[in-house]
Amino acid sequence: MKWLKRGTVILLAGIFSLMLCAGTVLAEEETASKKKGRVLFISSYSYGWSTVQLQIEGIKAGIGKETVLDYEFMDTKRVDDENSEQIFLQGLQYRLSKVDSYDAVILGDDAALHFAIKYRAELFDGIPLVFEGINDTDLAREAAGDPMITGVIEELSLTNNIELGRKLYPDAVKVVAILDDSLTGEAERKSFYSHAQEYPEMEFTEINSSQLSSNKLRQHISQVGKDSILIYITMTEDGDGRQYSDSEAIKLITENARVPVLRMVEAGIGEGLLGGNVVSMYHSGKIAAGMAMDIIGGKDCSQIAALMESPNVYSVDELVMKKFGLDMARLPEGTEIVNHQPGFLERNHEVILPVCIMITAFVIVIGIVTYDNLRRRKLLEELDEAREIMESASQHDFLTGLPNRSKFMEDLGNCISQKTPCTLLMLDIDDFKKINDNYGHNGGDDALRQLAARMKEMCSPLLTAYRYAGDEFIIIFKSAQPRMVEKTAYQCRQLFTKTFSITGKTMKICGSIGVASYPKDAQDAEHLISCADDAMYQVKKSGKNDFALYQSQV
Repeated sequence: MKWLKRGTVILLAGIFSLMLCAGTVLAEEETASKKKGRVLFISSYSYGWSTVQLQIEGIKAGIGKETVLDYEFMDTKRVDDENSEQIFLQGLQYRLSKVDSYDAVILGDDAALHFAIKYRAELFDGIPLVFEGINDTDLAREAAGDPMITGVIEELSLTNNIELGRKLYPDAVKVVAILDDSLTGEAERKSFYSHAQEYPEMEFTEINSSQLSSNKLRQHISQVGKDSILIYITMTEDGDGRQYSDSEAIKLITENARVPVLRMVEAGIGEGLLGGNVVSMYHSGKIAAGMAMDIIGGKDCSQIAALMESPNVYSVDELVMKKFGLDMARLPEGTEIVNHQPGFLERNHEVILPVCIMITAFVIVIGIVTYDNLRRRKLLEELDEAREIMESASQHDFLTGLPNRSKFMEDLGNCISQKTPCTLLMLDIDDFKKINDNYGHNGGDDALRQLAARMKEMCSPLLTAYRYAGDEFIIIFKSAQPRMVEKTAYQCRQLFTKTFSITGKTMKICGSIGVASYPKDAQDAEHLISCADDAMYQVKKSGKNDFALYQSQV
């Protein structure tokens, strides 16, 4: 009996130990699950802004694979007023009330940091804040004094860029900045003129896009001569009220500038801008994400020092250097070269080694040539398939699947160069901003995808639909016959007769359509697009939800 009692005690002790181990494992799993974390990224701008895309790529690279990452976009480049701020605040409050609390909030650029500090008690009480891309260094230093705030600044080095400009243009006597009246523009304007005392021998002046019409803006940019260092800082609007994405601003500037244009952020280098000493938005985002992961890992925010030295590098487009006859030897050592064109020796060096390797490999594998040929054929087929996929992706909009603006400009240019009569039908969703405000960007995306799907059903050998920009679509109809044009315009209007499903809710969406034909209304692509845009604008003024043919003002 004694051995039975002793065995029972041992068995019960073993069961108790197993229960303790199981409880420990579950607790560890629960702790590990919590460490996955939740991070919210609030951008001052929209996803369409190229610097924001670079920030997001950097954040993704620095964030944990299983960490939840959500996004909010203030879109202050297009609308920056008290009403817009309140709408964003109310929407964010509602969305935050529907999800679990975040472990850290990453704030992209100045407006987001201002907003987070202003409404911290209502939105982020007790949540660590990590800023990145901050132009206002005084604001960043003040914010970093709070034990619950850290981050990395974006310090655009005007001094380094002016010095680079003087190396390339030793006779320059002026420094001209392209700025606007946005929050970022005001901060950069203050910084720009503060550097004037460092260069008393040079004249500091600006081209304020917010105060100039589109035509005047082009004229002012084209009048900057070789005695000036031209620096593009920010341009989100002009005096006509037109809003510019970063790529649209770069296109306007590079098409009209007669001197190389310096840039202090990496976005746009390789698209016609010279470059300069730039802030890497990708690395800024990655650093901020690393700070957020430290917080999720249990590190106190007050122990994570803010990085007050911006991660800057020199980056220059070689094609622009050659276009303006600039000496590559004058560039600082270690400069990253975009669009590099290898010289004769460099080209030969790259060819000789692969050729030698191929010859050696051929001798070695001569006995298995059949297998090698089959493998090569399969590899070539895969490469061709990959090339076709990449070419298709470069010419199509990722959200809607329609050909993109680049493909549209190519196709329209071909029509006009071949003198093929054609018609443009420009479509714009009426009150699209309200959809984004009421249903979020996912709702806006739903509307764009559904309209694109309907437009695809219209496509034929004579009609091709494209996503032009934002909520604007455009159609090339290869005919200018009035009856066929009017019939097609009616078909376009019918796209909006059927209701749309926005985040599961059925609603009516309307659109305005402008129509212009080549060669009747315009003789070149840019003018034809402008005519279609003017016709669409007349519909907007006249009550929306209709189409209009372009009517010359002459």
